[in-house]
Amino acid sequence: MARSEFLSGSGDGRGGFEDGDGFDGIICIGGEDWWYHNRGHFDFQIMRRLAKRWPVLFVNSLGVRMPGLSDSRVFAQRIGRKLKSLSRGLVEAEPGFFVFSPVTAPGRLAEQMASWALAPQIRLASRRAGLKRPLLWVHCPAGAKLTQEIPAAGVVMQRTDRFEAFPEADPELVGSQIAHLKSRADLVVYAAPHLMMEEKDEVQRQLLVTHGVDFDAFLAAGLEQDRLRLPGSGDRCGPADMEGIARPRIGFIGGVDRHTFDPDLYISVAGLLPQMQFVMVGGCSLPEDWCQLANVHQLGRKPYDEVASYMAAMDVLIMPWNKSDWIAGCNPIKLKEYLAVGRPVVTTDFAALDPWRDLVSVADGAEDFATAITRAVEQPFDASAGRSRVRFESWDAKGKLVGDALVELASELRSRVGSKAA
Repeated sequence: MARSEFLSGSGDGRGGFEDGDGFDGIICIGGEDWWYHNRGHFDFQIMRRLAKRWPVLFVNSLGVRMPGLSDSRVFAQRIGRKLKSLSRGLVEAEPGFFVFSPVTAPGRLAEQMASWALAPQIRLASRRAGLKRPLLWVHCPAGAKLTQEIPAAGVVMQRTDRFEAFPEADPELVGSQIAHLKSRADLVVYAAPHLMMEEKDEVQRQLLVTHGVDFDAFLAAGLEQDRLRLPGSGDRCGPADMEGIARPRIGFIGGVDRHTFDPDLYISVAGLLPQMQFVMVGGCSLPEDWCQLANVHQLGRKPYDEVASYMAAMDVLIMPWNKSDWIAGCNPIKLKEYLAVGRPVVTTDFAALDPWRDLVSVADGAEDFATAITRAVEQPFDASAGRSRVRFESWDAKGKLVGDALVELASELRSRVGSKAA
């Protein structure tokens, strides 16, 4: 069924074309896996909020890269997680928010499976979730061909990550998938203004939705730690696995992956500041022995609900990004979380930092980075400016912005089809 034919239906009940929103739900081809990735990601946050207005079928990441065999530990972890995810099938994880893990494969094999294996699985899951006239939202480029296989009231591309910059991805394949999505999408959603401007002539319609923050949760965690550190109250650390870690604590919270994180810079900086304790919270895909410094503490992946308490237990929060194409096109979510929790921030430079430069310290090179950390530890810090700036950047507000834009898009597409029919 062609998309124009699908749009011309009369509809029935909530979401019908005559008196509803023009669609009755959303199929999201996600860029992550709900069951093991951090819940702070853009598509998770937005879809959970859209699920309060329409049913959402979140399809776990299809994979844009073939797991490498060079690190057997990482390979085994990825395969094990994927098998566990597949075993869950279709689950209503939250009211109106359905999560589905289809059987598929990464790389070019997934392209070949799209029509005869992948699309039928998603169509069946969609029907089981009660969707008859969904919008198709695609984040993972491996879902590009689904725009031709799944009838949809409209196609939205989420362009918040440069998937073509994944080191293990096939750049030719992923590049062609992204080009296909740009040509098919009725709307492309960006989080980074500079990337949106760079591609303004390549897509039909754009929407800028910078990342949000669960402001109240991160603010509360920061204030609670501030209270516990007042004179006479002792210095209770918060998370139990940080009790033995002395201060000052320099924290990095997030995935430790080579396409974003700069391990050489991190090791150099930690080596220059042996009197400080460097704490890492998040999954790591680097070799197990990548850092052997005694003042570096790797605490591993934590549930999203605990992330704020770890951030709050730090004295300085850092973002030691590399200079990859991925970082050049990104808008890191953790920046607003860092500011909301209320700790000094030291970071390497990246384009999306422009509106926030007055609130952070930008460093170039290990010595500059170490100097900025030392300054942040020694000088008094006022968190109010950063908190005031991000107070109204909530994920709820971002979800409403997206939801309203989708209704407007569906109305425009419906009018366009009606005009052609007339």
